[in-house]
Amino acid sequence: MAEAKRVARPLSPHLQIYRPQITSITSILTRITGNAMVVAVVMIVWWLLAAATGPEAYATANGFITSWFGDLVMTLSVLGMWYHLLAGVRHLIWDAGYGLEIETAEKLGIACLAGSVVLTLITIVVL
Repeated sequence: MAEAKRVARPLSPHLQIYRPQITSITSILTRITGNAMVVAVVMIVWWLLAAATGPEAYATANGFITSWFGDLVMTLSVLGMWYHLLAGVRHLIWDAGYGLEIETAEKLGIACLAGSVVLTLITIVVL
């Protein structure tokens, strides 16, 4: 059997060289928010099950969800929900063939970030 020759190939860029772009950051953030919202769903399901179980279980779950940590998780979940929704709309725009130019894609990424913060603040104020 012939020996395989090792070819000197260039190394791919690593974090010290690579400059993250807004489109790559927003893509990663979309995946993170999608997975992070599972935490809020688990907390809500726990709260609903506790409400169906009895007063003691409900008091425990409600105490946790209304604590500062529960409020933080729920607020961040609302932020993640709005961001994930806006990123989904951005992908629908891209799927239709619009906004694929680099400058437009970057503006859409910034719009997703800013829009999610604004919509979260509106949600907190209204609710």
